[in-house]
Amino acid sequence: MNRRRDFLKISVGVLAGVRFFFNPLFSTLRWAYAKAQKTILPKKTKRERLISKNPKMLDARNLEVTDLKDFETMGISDHAVELDKWRLEVMGRVKRPLELTYKEILSFPTYEEKVLLVCPGFFINHGRWKGIDMKGLTEMAGVDKDVRQVTFSGPKGSNEKVERFTLEDVLSNKVFLAYEVNGEPLPKKHGFPLRIVAEGYYGDDWVKYVYRMTLE
Repeated sequence: MNRRRDFLKISVGVLAGVRFFFNPLFSTLRWAYAKAQKTILPKKTKRERLISKNPKMLDARNLEVTDLKDFETMGISDHAVELDKWRLEVMGRVKRPLELTYKEILSFPTYEEKVLLVCPGFFINHGRWKGIDMKGLTEMAGVDKDVRQVTFSGPKGSNEKVERFTLEDVLSNKVFLAYEVNGEPLPKKHGFPLRIVAEGYYGDDWVKYVYRMTLE
């Protein structure tokens, strides 16, 4: 009998641990722990010193914002869209697929954050990015409860690039869609009208000219 009671106690403990792991509080604790592991960069840190660093391990809260005229870029930089025909498609495992105009996107609740863009071995940009609060966007679409990943695609055409992120990173705005940088609309070469901003990810994951978001 004692052995059975011990088994039940262990089972209950395991189940409680599982519930805690999926609890929003646990997600917050994991985020705080990850933040604590980062190197806090001094204000006067030179960007070129960070060129081989992993952005996941850098806390750039004190770093000065890069002047937009000094922003560098890689990949396609001359893609043009007809804004009156362009739409952001939100599709996949959602209750209400969306096709949003640029004007509608600008009316969404906003999210703004300073985030490092690291292209290892090439350049570092530290921008103040502004865009869509992703939680509001996903709530409008009505995400199925078992969705775990979000795929972003852009630009439409032969140069299309596709990158996948966790739903958790999207809902927390660690990964979000930006339409402004340093208080100005995205320049064409930086992905107008929408691009991914992905804190802690290398620049190669930051899709430009996004036109589709697929929940999977």
